[in-house]
Formats: sequence, C-alpha cells, structure tokens
Amino acid sequence: MTADGNQATATDFRPRRSVLYMPGANERALEKAKGLPADALILDLEDAVAPAAKEAARERVCALAAEGAYGHREVIIRVNGRDTSWHADDLRAAAKAGPDAVLVPKVSSADEVHAIEADLVAAGAPERTKIWAMVETPIAMLRALEIAAASPRLAVLVMGTNDLANELRAEHVPGRAPLLPGLGLCLLAARAAGKAIIDGVYNDVRNAEGFAAECQQGRELGFDGKTLIHPGQVEPCNEAFSPSDKQLTEATEIVRAFEEAVAEGRGVVTVNGRMIENLHVDNARRLLAVDAAIAELAAAR
Repeated sequence: MTADGNQATATDFRPRRSVLYMPGANERALEKAKGLPADALILDLEDAVAPAAKEAARERVCALAAEGAYGHREVIIRVNGRDTSWHADDLRAAAKAGPDAVLVPKVSSADEVHAIEADLVAAGAPERTKIWAMVETPIAMLRALEIAAASPRLAVLVMGTNDLANELRAEHVPGRAPLLPGLGLCLLAARAAGKAIIDGVYNDVRNAEGFAAECQQGRELGFDGKTLIHPGQVEPCNEAFSPSDKQLTEATEIVRAFEEAVAEGRGVVTVNGRMIENLHVDNARRLLAVDAAIAELAAAR
C-alpha cells in the first residue's frame, strides 16, 4: 500500500536491487555498462578516479548522463565530497547533465543535505534529479533519521560500509557483526522517513559464496538492494533481491483470499491454515508490485 492507503502499483516502485559503481575515468567500462543488467549505475567521480583524471572523467560521465546512454537504468553521478576542491564543479556539471540522482559521499547532517539541495537548485538541476546520500561515519549513523528526513529531494541512503568499518576500527568478518548496529540505525531511519536504502559493497569479488551470503543477509535485514564493484556481481544480486517464486505464489493467494472475503462480507481470512491480517495483505501487494516493476524494467532494456 502507498502512504495514502491506496493499493500500490508497479509505478510506485523503482527496482534498485543491483547498484553498480562504474569508474568515471574508464571509458571501456562505461561503454560495457550499457549492456549490463544492473538496475542502477553509479558513474563515479570520487574514489575510482585519480586526481589528474578528475576533469576528464567529469566531462565524460556528464555527457553520458545527459544523452541518456544507459536507457531505462537509473543513472547516478557520484561527485567528490564537499570538503574537496572538485565538489562544486562536479555538482554544477551534474546538475546540468540532469541524471536521475547525484550521490554525495560522507553526508553527516541535515544541514549538509540542505546545502546540497540549494546548490543543485542554484545550478539549475531538473526536479527529477534526486539526492542520494552516502552514510559512512559514526556521526552519520547517529544522525541517520535527521539526514533521511531532511528533504523530499533526498530519495536514497547508501551505506558506505568500508569507510564505516575503518572509522570504527572494526574488522571485516562474515556476518558483519561490528557493522550491524549502524546498519540497523540507518534502516530504521530510512523506513521511518519513507526512503529507499542500499547496502554497502562486498569487497572480495572472487568469493561468490561470501557474496551470496551477504546479499541474503542484506535482504533479510530489509535493504532494497546492494551496491556492487564488479559486473559479475550483478546477476546474483538481482536474484537475491527479487521476490522468489514461492513468495509470489503465496502473495497471490493472500490477495485473492482477502479480496474474496471482502466481497463476501467475511471478516476472517485464512490462507493455508494461517490467519491473514491487513499487514500480510499490504506486504503481499508490495511484493507483487515489486515483481511487476522488475518485469517492466527488464522489458524496457
């Protein structure tokens, strides 16, 4: 269901199962991305680009975003941080290019969100260009709700788990126990503010089993998808964050049983011996709408 109580539809959801970072200085990789089944692409001007290549990467990335080179995939430009000499030029160029969103690293307060929004407006960014905020520091974890609720233009929180682990002096371990408090705080904030939230990257691209386990953990926790650093991670990530056939079958049964009960004036609904409440119906409709949106995106590629 939507916030106003209406039944959700496919257009209410934008799949963000797989969100792949693409280095803005790598022309070959940027070209290859046009054929990848990622739901969203982050064209990166920050970590993946050496200082000497920043300006050329900015020009290349913004040109690709402006021309709609990636079809129906969501396109996000990650600018350099507000504490760098490249930030202002990155933001102005991104605003002019008009991507789906601008991703800003190390956002730590509502004031920073307001400043980013003001800069985008001043630079003439179209209304469709949203703000994605990377939350990757201890102070950002503690201010997650403040950040998430700062502006309607802020659409997505992105977990920066590598930087968070570094600042916590934590180890990268299976199960991510050191990071779970921060992940939980940000998930709570995103859901309270009605925003999407994307899990952090998995570093060992050769460890398919470990990656699958972390995708499963992220989905179970409630993340909408995961940021990725290698094209080989895209398809398993899409599978992990898509509703399963079993879930979709059950969701269809729940919605059908509920609608039949309403039509017959019955107040009690059971499916496979289980009592069904409104929250189960809402979740079933959400899963079906997500599946429809995924099918819509796949058909548009």
